[in-house]
Amino acid sequence: MTGIHQAILASGANKAFGGTITKSGGYTIHTFTSGGTFTALENLTVDYLIVAGGGAGGSDYGSGGGGGGGVITATGASLVSGSYAVTVGLGGSTAGTSGQNSSFNSQTAIGGGGGAHTSAAKTGGSGGGGSRVGGTTTGASGTSGQGNAGGNGLDQSAGGGGGAGSAGSDGAAGSGGNGGNGVSSSISGTGIYYGGGGGGGSTTGAGGSGGTGGGGTGSTGNPGAGQTPGTNGRGGGGGGAYYPTVFNGAGGSGVVIVRYLT
Repeated sequence: MTGIHQAILASGANKAFGGTITKSGGYTIHTFTSGGTFTALENLTVDYLIVAGGGAGGSDYGSGGGGGGGVITATGASLVSGSYAVTVGLGGSTAGTSGQNSSFNSQTAIGGGGGAHTSAAKTGGSGGGGSRVGGTTTGASGTSGQGNAGGNGLDQSAGGGGGAGSAGSDGAAGSGGNGGNGVSSSISGTGIYYGGGGGGGSTTGAGGSGGTGGGGTGSTGNPGAGQTPGTNGRGGGGGGAYYPTVFNGAGGSGVVIVRYLT
């Protein structure tokens, strides 16, 4: 340890560097909304949250919602002093694409699967929802311990993307399937949901609602008004659509949060 670092510790300042640093409830909290390095100046016992980017919803003939980004949590993990790479995944940026992975401390959260578009729904942290017709109606599976499957499409409505806390709902005759809910964490000092799935689009009925945890809303009718993206920093899946004039169902980016007792 350098003399500078010893002086920092002696003054009662932070025991680590990296990300945006806040304090709450007796903890020092490091929040990464993009990639970086967490540098521990001493051996630490930490809690952490890793959220991957959400999948994008589709936008072709009643498409599925994007799956929420995979979520990993850990409590009481031991870190030796040193530097740890942090990767924060972006959400899927074009229709039906999957989100990117996030990682920290040799743990990787898998990006949410893209909703069914012109091809089948994609597997991911949580799976994308199936489309309304054809051979792509089946929702995709999620990753065990990180998320859940997307819902299936039915007739005129697509399935919702899976969420970290629950599966996406199947499409119904009058509405797109709802996105699965994410999971709640208070690691930031406030209870927040992460990894919600996007709602499925519907040709004739209402679009599905996004799952709690940043999931976007599916579009209603043709040409598909109301499709919304997943929320950045929450790993939400984007909503599915039916031929929107402008695609607006991108997945939300992920986040990595590390905390330790001050």
